[in-house]
Amino acid sequence: MTELRVGLLGLGTIGTGVARILIEQKDLISRRLGKQVRLIAAADRDLGRDRGLDFTGVRLCDDANDIVSADDIDLVVELIGGYEPARTFVAAALANGKHVVTANKALIAKHGEELFPLAASKGLQIGFEAAVGGGIPCMKALREGLAANAIESVYGILNGTCNFILTKMENEGVDYADVLKEAQALGYAEADPTFDVEGIDTAQKLSILAAMAFGSKIRFDEVFTEGISRITATDIQAAHEMGYRIKLLGIAKPHGENGAVDAVEMRVHPTLVPLSSQMAQVSDSYNAVQISGDFVEHTMYFGRGAGERPTASAVVADIMDITSGFPHAITHLAPPMGFVESSRRNIPTMPMADTVCEYFIRLMVKDQPGVIASVTSILADHRISLEALTQKERHKSHNVPIIMLTHETTEGNLQAAISRITGLDAVEEDVLILRKESAVA
Repeated sequence: MTELRVGLLGLGTIGTGVARILIEQKDLISRRLGKQVRLIAAADRDLGRDRGLDFTGVRLCDDANDIVSADDIDLVVELIGGYEPARTFVAAALANGKHVVTANKALIAKHGEELFPLAASKGLQIGFEAAVGGGIPCMKALREGLAANAIESVYGILNGTCNFILTKMENEGVDYADVLKEAQALGYAEADPTFDVEGIDTAQKLSILAAMAFGSKIRFDEVFTEGISRITATDIQAAHEMGYRIKLLGIAKPHGENGAVDAVEMRVHPTLVPLSSQMAQVSDSYNAVQISGDFVEHTMYFGRGAGERPTASAVVADIMDITSGFPHAITHLAPPMGFVESSRRNIPTMPMADTVCEYFIRLMVKDQPGVIASVTSILADHRISLEALTQKERHKSHNVPIIMLTHETTEGNLQAAISRITGLDAVEEDVLILRKESAVA
């Protein structure tokens, strides 16, 4: 029986999960494929830790170079994470004629445009389903199931840490800092949570999804990115009273005429979504991705976006895809980014100033006559009309929160108005701006 031999880089949480599936589910995998997948070797700096697995027959080492250069390995699984040395090891594995599977969204977002051509030049495959959405097959859906569609939008809750924090803030009426401490204690958030809570993790994932959806190159550095650290319990309550829930969304949309994609809109920020939407029901650490196409309309993918078992499941599914054509050419597989390499383009990213949205604005102002009139006058000067305006109870600092919902306007127009509003003597603190998306299903 044909056998694909696997080398594993990293025996952390995800790596242990992958090893567990390859060892404990090997008979099931063989029955599904009619071929065998065998874990030959694994590398990790800490080989002394008990991982609750029987590694009999698996070569363990502490140097990843021993795996990427080994003659008895056909496929390397990279689960080290980060940019380096992951990029170096993946490039070496490809140069040595080995397929690669990774769960490393940072690697794909930053170095994918370097690695994909290298793999293609050698007739090799890079699998990375686990890099976005954990166990949710959202990229396989884009690449294969929705391939007949022109994609019209992608919306995603792509970071479980942020979704957990926002869910707890709403359910318990507490502020961000208190929930963050709990998330760290539970292991949902890192000691330095910046990567998650400031939207960087979501931006990396969105840049990959957008490139797959629209046939563009990956442009992670051009994603507009804001996090959730300025959201308060007052904001969440006010949004709820207006019929919305706040979620950190990654949003990607194409722009152009006559079916052409001339620019791609990519943004990550806290977003008001209607309480009646499916996206609003995604709670705790779950992820969800909504992909809309011109023939299928709205499709939704929901599940665990991280963790040992869901992510390991996606990694092994990629290994199995590659095994199905092994040892012959892998032309049976769709191109990794959903478009043949020659047709992928450097499509410009739409400037954030040109984005059209409805907005949630929170001001903290002095409790004095004429403040609201001054603010609304400035908005009117910039042709911004209001859907709703509420004044909340006086804050402990004796300032008054003013909450407004606007009708559609451009980001540039709104920012010009806000720059004048923040110059008013009555405006005491930074203005919070949130964007509203009513098109989520």
